[in-house]
Formats: sequence, structure tokens, C-alpha cells
Amino acid sequence: MTIPATSTTHVATLADLEAFVGQPLGVSSWMAIEQDRIQTFADATDDHQWIHLDVERTKKESPFGGPIAHGYLTLSLIIPMWSEVLKVDSVTMAVNYGLNKVRFTNPVPAGGKVRLDATLKSLEKLPKGGVQITIDGLIELEGSERPAVVVEAVYRMFE
Repeated sequence: MTIPATSTTHVATLADLEAFVGQPLGVSSWMAIEQDRIQTFADATDDHQWIHLDVERTKKESPFGGPIAHGYLTLSLIIPMWSEVLKVDSVTMAVNYGLNKVRFTNPVPAGGKVRLDATLKSLEKLPKGGVQITIDGLIELEGSERPAVVVEAVYRMFE
């Protein structure tokens, strides 16, 4: 599988974005998920399951051979990665509107690197201005054919 280099779609206005429906928007840079980030996420969410935190036990007992990132930690990194994929100059506010689909398809080992590959699935004009866009995203895991997360994310953007 040939993975494209980091790329960004940059447009002036939301109207310009309409031409990209059904097209790839870009690929973020790689982001490492180190054990200290996994620990911080565990502390923030009170999810201290041993498969994420107990390095010695995971080496002996886990089918993953070491600690893995929480699925929701990997998913949450869509936020900084998304900001690298699409730039719309005229947008004054953007909000996460939700997720239509999320699947955690491959565990991310501590120290693994992920990046977002995003395609603009749809764009709808909102009644009071702005647009709602739906993104087909793959959070890829470096060195793996299978992505870590498959996600359909919905954002609202306003000028």
C-alpha cells in the first residue's frame, strides 16, 4: 500500500469547499502515542485497565505484547490531526457535531504513530448559515495495512 505524503486542502471560503465533495482532503503528519500520554488519558478518564498501563503484565499476559492506547485516546487525536488536513480562511467558528460511525479496527501500541487520512463525504448548507460536513476518516497506524480507527465525523463550520 502506498501512503500519500502529508497534504492539506486549503480554500478561501466554504463555497469553495463544495468542489471537494467525494474527494480526499489530505493526510496529517504522524503523531506518536507514548506511554506517558496513555497514562495521562487514563487519569483524565478514570480508565486504568491494565492493558493500557501495566507494562510488565502486558508483556506477559496481553495478546498485544505490550501496552496499547485507549481507543478513545486514539479517536480524540482526530482533533489536532484534523486541523492539519483542512484550512478554510473564511471560517470564524467550527464545532464538532458528532460521529456517525466509529470502529476501532487495530490496537495502537504504546509508542505507535498515527495519522489522519480524510475524505469529504458530504457538505450541506445549514438553514441559518454555515455548512455541515461529513468526513470519512482513517486514523492510520504507521507500519500497518489496517487502520487503527475508521470514523465518519460530522463538523459544522461558520463564516
